[in-house]
Amino acid sequence: MRSYYGRPVLKEPVWKVPDVPAYLYLGGMAGASSTMALLAGLTGRERLARAGRLAAAVGATTSVAALMHDLHRPMRFLNMLRVFKPTSPLSVGSWILAPFSGLAGAAAAGDVTGLLPGPSRAAGVVAGAIAPAMTTYTAVLLADTAVPGWHEGYRELPFVFAGSALTSAGAVGMVGAPAEARPARRMAVAGAVLELAASRRMESRMGLAAEAYRTGRAGGVLRAARVATAAGAALALSRRRPAGLTAGALLTLGAIATRYGVFEAGRVTARDPRFVVEPQRERVSEPGTSGRGEVH
Repeated sequence: MRSYYGRPVLKEPVWKVPDVPAYLYLGGMAGASSTMALLAGLTGRERLARAGRLAAAVGATTSVAALMHDLHRPMRFLNMLRVFKPTSPLSVGSWILAPFSGLAGAAAAGDVTGLLPGPSRAAGVVAGAIAPAMTTYTAVLLADTAVPGWHEGYRELPFVFAGSALTSAGAVGMVGAPAEARPARRMAVAGAVLELAASRRMESRMGLAAEAYRTGRAGGVLRAARVATAAGAALALSRRRPAGLTAGALLTLGAIATRYGVFEAGRVTARDPRFVVEPQRERVSEPGTSGRGEVH
């Protein structure tokens, strides 16, 4: 299908690889790791808590760096903080990412240096409270666009990203604190189940746009992600350290591949006008609809 004058119906997102896929993965991993650190600290698992705090700080800081690199100018990110606009996912996301990064960094700095233990623990608690929003706001950011491959999955995409974030944090715990990794293993398995179930549900519901998730480069990457995630979750059930390390590696690869696959599938649907025009035609031709106002 060709669009009017052979031009795309939608302008393809200008976000680049690897900056934005890295931003998507690192932000989710950081958020879930911060939650893991908070819960581990409350239950006396200090090694696991420290691994989570360090991962949250590194992930959040690197996520900000990847975003700034994609924007070309650091000031563009700072300009997003000039106004808080509740109706804009980009504005809300910026106001989640900025304080979370600072708080996670302060909590990790207190761990490493031993200075100001009280304030650093408080920073870790507040970061852990913000963390659930950190794990899912990027899914809302994507789904709020007009790109069919992202927008049509708006109901399930936050659950896909939340599950992927949990597996990422579980991997951090299994590798960084193997002696206290039991809660991390459970987190990884729960995240894998959530991610795989939500992905399946999303693809079954999103209509034509699901084709981009099953074919081409994006389809291949997402199939590999599902295999790595399922295999990592199965190995996470074992208490043996080598199995935990292998599970951590597989889950990390699966999470990275999931974020890249979703990102690439969206770009495919933006480039091909068929993914925009055909669903609109179907909505217009549905009984009880008047052709006017149905095509957005």
